[in-house]
Amino acid sequence: MSLGKIIDITVRDIRFPTSLGSHGSDAVHKDPDYSGAYVVVKTDRHDKLCGFGLSFTLGRGTEIVVSAIKAYGPFVIGLSLDWIFCHFGEFWRWLVDESQLRWIGPEKGALHTGLAGIINALWDLWARIEGKPVWKLLVDMEPKKLLSTIDFKHIDDALTKEEALEILQKNFATKSEREQNILEHGYPAYITSVGWLGYDESKIRKLCRDALAEGWTRFKMKVGLDVEKDSERAALIREVVGWEKDLMMDANQVWSVQDAIVNMKKLAPYKPKFIEEPTHPDDVLGHAKIADALNPEGIGVATGEVCCNRVMFKQYLQSKGLQYCQIDSCRMAGLNEVIAVLLMAAKFQVPVWPHAGGVGLCEMVQHISIFDYICISPTLKDKATEYADHLHEHFTDPPVVMNGAYLAPKAPGYSTEIFNASLDKYDFLEGSYWRHDGVEPSSPCGFTRLQKKMAGKDK
Repeated sequence: MSLGKIIDITVRDIRFPTSLGSHGSDAVHKDPDYSGAYVVVKTDRHDKLCGFGLSFTLGRGTEIVVSAIKAYGPFVIGLSLDWIFCHFGEFWRWLVDESQLRWIGPEKGALHTGLAGIINALWDLWARIEGKPVWKLLVDMEPKKLLSTIDFKHIDDALTKEEALEILQKNFATKSEREQNILEHGYPAYITSVGWLGYDESKIRKLCRDALAEGWTRFKMKVGLDVEKDSERAALIREVVGWEKDLMMDANQVWSVQDAIVNMKKLAPYKPKFIEEPTHPDDVLGHAKIADALNPEGIGVATGEVCCNRVMFKQYLQSKGLQYCQIDSCRMAGLNEVIAVLLMAAKFQVPVWPHAGGVGLCEMVQHISIFDYICISPTLKDKATEYADHLHEHFTDPPVVMNGAYLAPKAPGYSTEIFNASLDKYDFLEGSYWRHDGVEPSSPCGFTRLQKKMAGKDK
């Protein structure tokens, strides 16, 4: 029986005013409004099944990603789902290599991020058709079928299809045991929402205490504006959580290479497990230099949150520029490309610690990490996935975290569907929240917030 065909793709600019509470604030992104280009892939199926996807943004600029998604629409509408899912790797390459659109990438920027929204929506749709969560859809695939979803072009000098197949086959015999372990205990996570840079000391102290009471054992803090203040905040967090817990730090690209080395040596007494994005995200050799300098301090380097494609990850892995690989579910062009990076990381024996938080990222990366452990990674040792406790109430299938671990999602799909009421409220310009000048009835914030945002003057 035919799976049907795609009859339409819609996209909406959805923005949440998280900057009002300094949620997500760091050394570079001081006032983010967690947002996303929200994609719905519609089909002609009799059951009216749709696929839901997301490209994450920070507010201004979402309209650019929306335009990128619309540019791809004509190439996808009308296609058979049977053909797409039987030739997913070929289909992915066909879109990425579209001869005119690729010029304003290629494979990077708003175009690639926009394509992620479509690809993620298609994975959500495929899983819904199969009646499985995405992680289970992946786990149940035969290795050769799974590899057919991946494009090996430009990475086969680091990972051949034959090597990838060997990696998948290593875990094949123990998949059932690994799956049962996840179902019983969940996937390890670390929490970031205790340490945003815009939070004051009293809030950080309270959030850390609350997180400890909830069973968290891994914490991340933001650094980068002032190393002395970073030291004070690190001391505060260590005072509350103790020294036996993992503490990670994240500079969000703010330092030069030399500043990163000097500043992290000053922060070394607080025993950070890694420093994330210590310098410019495209500086592969700079990260390698930082990693080499911090290795004697016992501090690893993590990056990948804004690493735009699998080719850059290949270079990071080959140059030893990272010790913790941080894929993002929306930065590259969807799950197909993410799987390629998971397999490369396994070959180079680098643990994957996905980036999450934002809007919908936690929802998606839990599927990625669970699949990674069951089918690719040799062990759960030294593995964790990021969690931030923001905006999950807007999703129909939000992540469930218990004792510092993601519990395996059970509902079919990629956990990316947002409630219609939330869409109608936070649709930028058209939604009820933004039409009322960005002011909730009980909010003390200013009357002209929307006008300021439109003019780019809301600082």
